[in-house]
Amino acid sequence: MSDDASAGGDGARDAAPDTVYTERLSVSWWAWPLPLIAATLLAAEIHMGYPGVRAWLPYAVLLPLTVLLILGAGRARVRVTACGAEPELWAGDAHLPLRFVGQVDVIGKRDKRKALGPELDPAAFVLHRGWIPTLVRVHLTDPADPTPYWVISTRRPDRLAGLLRAHAPEATSPPAGAEPTERP
Repeated sequence: MSDDASAGGDGARDAAPDTVYTERLSVSWWAWPLPLIAATLLAAEIHMGYPGVRAWLPYAVLLPLTVLLILGAGRARVRVTACGAEPELWAGDAHLPLRFVGQVDVIGKRDKRKALGPELDPAAFVLHRGWIPTLVRVHLTDPADPTPYWVISTRRPDRLAGLLRAHAPEATSPPAGAEPTERP
């Protein structure tokens, strides 16, 4: 697979030409068997209770419904567009002009629970998928927006954070590992 700037990885083949980064937050293959087995067992239970012509009905309804639910859970996309003079971060259906991007934090597996639990601001925008181990927290600089930051699941947090830092206004993101200093 090529790794050029317009191909963000997952779903790059159907990305718009002005998309710099795109990622579909799809459900991993290993998460499919358990819901399908559960739907099959539930259909078998219904089948045993109602034998006859309609015995096939629970299988015909529950298995496709389960597949649709799994596909729907993985429908969200994260993308960065460079459309003209106003590049934007899209997380699901929400979008944020990159001129309002402040500090960008990468949150790993170990800190994810804390970031989504006791440290989470109730006013924050969250696009979280439990099967994706890493997050990116994007602080907003828009004074008119009551949302303090966005928390977004991503499989490639360093790449997304790097793009956001590169497009953010100057001096809003400290370099990685840098500690804030006080000015006299």
